[in-house]
Amino acid sequence: MTDDLTDALREQVREAGHAGTALRIRGHDSKAFYGEPVDGEPLDLSAHRGIVDYEPTELVLTARAGTPLAEIEALLAEKGQVLAFEAPRFDGRGTLGGAVASGLAGPRRPWGGAPRDLVLGVRLLDGRGQVLRFGGQVMKNVAGYDVSRLMAGSLGTLGVLLEISLKVLPAPVETRTLLLELPREAALARLRELARQPCPLSGACHLDGRLYLRLYLRLSGALASVDAWARRIGGEVLAPGNTFWERLRDQRLDFFERQGQTLWRLSLAPATPRLACERDSLLDWAGAQR
Repeated sequence: MTDDLTDALREQVREAGHAGTALRIRGHDSKAFYGEPVDGEPLDLSAHRGIVDYEPTELVLTARAGTPLAEIEALLAEKGQVLAFEAPRFDGRGTLGGAVASGLAGPRRPWGGAPRDLVLGVRLLDGRGQVLRFGGQVMKNVAGYDVSRLMAGSLGTLGVLLEISLKVLPAPVETRTLLLELPREAALARLRELARQPCPLSGACHLDGRLYLRLYLRLSGALASVDAWARRIGGEVLAPGNTFWERLRDQRLDFFERQGQTLWRLSLAPATPRLACERDSLLDWAGAQR
């Protein structure tokens, strides 16, 4: 199913502007918890969906903002490609527009990039109901201001995303997850050591709880490289069907299911010592996110 609802969305924005009515941009509402609460008449983009253009040989995909992430990932998988920033889907849903507007990335971010690093161009609707286009479909685009990347993480405050062009990447030939029982400081020391070497890391997470101290490492790349580094690092090799990284990406691990406790997310230099306020903690992005 593909639908271009640009005209209807533009008319709704214009009418709201004339009436002074606030609008709340909505896709699948999977990230409604993120950012400040917003009240207003829904501007629903969930039906504004579909792949506009996809060139596997050029590693470029253009899709409408309401296109489900699952639909995009399935199409890319057919061609052996992936969304490198590993977009979170907190309730199993989520759209491309929400992924870019939130600016959130999954465990692969330090190695695959954030949404803003992979956005090539956007088509958007401004507060006056005008359709604007920025960027293009190539990495080396130097025409004007780089507004397209500014849209990543803007939470819709700068405009309503209608279409997004993204750089995609080839899927790794081999992926393997290792589990090591290590305390936090030893885990961070191991990660610093690996960062100085050509280790094919694509995920590094440490769980620091009352009952366990675990370092999860994901290796992705050529089979020979993954084999060699897995032997060198050691630890337990998890089964290929293990869903740890998907559950981490979507915040569905037991760590996130604690009722009545405030969850803080901090972005720090990986080598930052434990803060006085930290109790049980989860370190993602090789220690850069806690």
